[in-house]
Amino acid sequence: MTQVIYDGSYEGWLTAVFEIYEYKLEDVIFAKKEVSNALLFSNTHFVTTDNNKANRVLNGLQKKLSASGFTNLYYAFLSELNQIDETLFRFVQYVFSSSQNIEQDFSNNDVLNVRKATHLTGKESHRMKAFVRFKLTKDELYYAIVEPDCNVLPIIENHFRNRYADQRWLIYDAKRKYGIYYDLENVSTVELTFDSKISSSQFLAEIADEDEEFFQNLWRNYFTSVNIESRKNTKLHIKHMPKRYWKNLIEKIPDLKNKR
Repeated sequence: MTQVIYDGSYEGWLTAVFEIYEYKLEDVIFAKKEVSNALLFSNTHFVTTDNNKANRVLNGLQKKLSASGFTNLYYAFLSELNQIDETLFRFVQYVFSSSQNIEQDFSNNDVLNVRKATHLTGKESHRMKAFVRFKLTKDELYYAIVEPDCNVLPIIENHFRNRYADQRWLIYDAKRKYGIYYDLENVSTVELTFDSKISSSQFLAEIADEDEEFFQNLWRNYFTSVNIESRKNTKLHIKHMPKRYWKNLIEKIPDLKNKR
């Protein structure tokens, strides 16, 4: 068995796929950035991301897949499901070994699992577009903190860039410790480090614009006023807005003044 170590990026994974074929590696398992202790007795192959190798794999896949199938491969990778690297590699092997398009062959477990992973990422990106709540800082930066199940920032940035093209904003993924920042011209990837000694409420109080708490309370009051108690359906509400998102939704967070 060979453990293939790559940097965790899509380009890195594609480079790994290229080198698995190049060096004829067998019984591969993928690991991101560091060696897994679970495979101490395996061979190890370290991958350095190479865009030329990655593009050669992409060009080959583009010839064998439909436009949607080609995009779905990236969406499935971003799902970050357990063993998705191995599932996608077997999918790619099937693609390259077949003379016909295999995208609808759901009798194949890897094809089916790639479709499920794609659907999961698409669903999570749709939710993020609806659940992102921006707050304003003292230096007029709109920021939002999210913790999606899938790594969806790369596929939602164009939505927010087009929708909020006239203001600076930052969407930070607290789960993956990186964010996307728009400076009125370009979107870039940023990494932030927070002081663990400072509570989230203290942090918000320090960076928030003076009127931010007022407008957040207005939004909470509006949310409460449009909620018709007699039509309340908690089960349906949670289905469309799962509880795991609530801690980053303004309408679900108590007034800041009551938390100080």
